[in-house]
Amino acid sequence: MLRYTWKRILTGILSLFVLVTVTFFLVRLIPGSPFRQGGVSEQVVETIEQEYGLNEPVLTQYFSYIGNVLRGDLGVSYQDPATRVTEIIARAWPVTASIGITALAVSVLLGTGLGILRAVTKRRFVRELISAGGMLAAGIPGFAAAILLLLVFSVKLKWLPASGLLSPAHYILPVTALSLYPAAMIARLVGNTLDSELQKDYVLFARAKGIGKWQIIFTHALKNAYLPVLNYIGPASASLLTGSFVIESIFTIPGLGREFVGSITNRDYTLILGLTVFMGAVVIIVNLLTDLLCAWLDPQTRRAYKKAGDSAK
Repeated sequence: MLRYTWKRILTGILSLFVLVTVTFFLVRLIPGSPFRQGGVSEQVVETIEQEYGLNEPVLTQYFSYIGNVLRGDLGVSYQDPATRVTEIIARAWPVTASIGITALAVSVLLGTGLGILRAVTKRRFVRELISAGGMLAAGIPGFAAAILLLLVFSVKLKWLPASGLLSPAHYILPVTALSLYPAAMIARLVGNTLDSELQKDYVLFARAKGIGKWQIIFTHALKNAYLPVLNYIGPASASLLTGSFVIESIFTIPGLGREFVGSITNRDYTLILGLTVFMGAVVIIVNLLTDLLCAWLDPQTRRAYKKAGDSAK
C-alpha cells in the first residue's frame, strides 16, 4: 500500500505540473493584452507589461512562474493589482465549497437511499419508478435543470430566492441542480451492485443463520457494493467541490466559477493560472484520497499490492 500511495502521489504531482504547463502556454495564446482596455495608450500598455515581465520571452516567463508557484506565490490579479490571487481564492473557495459539500452530501444520501430501496423492494412499480426517475435526472443537463428550477420555484411560485447565498433557503435551488445527476448515478450504481451482492453465497448463508435482512445489508452487503460507487464519488466530489461555472453564473453565486469566467473575459493571466492550479490540486487530492480509500477497503487490492511489494524484494 505504501508503494501504491507514493506512486499515486507522484502521478498527481506530474498531472498538476502538466496541467499548469499546458494552461500557461494556452493563456499566452489568447490574443490581446490584459491591459489594453479603456483606450489606454500603447506606450502605457508597454510600460505596464514591462513591469509585470510580459515583455520577456515566454520560456523565461514560464520558468519564473513555476518558481513562484513552488514558493506558494500565485501572483497578483492584473485587473486588481492590490489583491493577490491567493486572497481571491480564499474569498471565493468557501462559497463554492459550501455548495459542493452540501450537494455531495445530498447526492450520496439520496442516491444511496434510492439505490437500496431499488435493490430490496419487491414492488416492480417502485423499481421502475426509481429507474425512470434516475434516467430522467441523469439526462437533464445541469444548466437546464437550474433554469427550470429557477423559473418554477423563484419566478412562477416565488417560493425560493433566485440569487446569492444569504440564507439556507438560497442553497436549495443550486444544490438541487448540482445534485440531480450524481444522485441518479449513485442510485443506479448502488441498486445494481447491491442487487448482485444480495444474490451471493455469503448473504444466503447469513440469512440461513437467521440474521436480519437490514443487518445483512448494512453490515456486509453494502460495504462490498459500495466499492464501485466510491470510484464514481471521487471524480464527482472533485467536480462538485471545484464548482459548477454555469450553476454559479445562473444563480449569481460569488464562487470560484464566477471568478474563473471573469478572469478569462478580462485576460487576467495570473488569476486564470492561479485558479487552475488550485482547482487542479483539489481534483487530484480528492481522487487520490478516493483511490487510497478504495484500495484500503478492497481486500483483493491490498493483497495484490502486498504481493507486488514482496516480489519486488
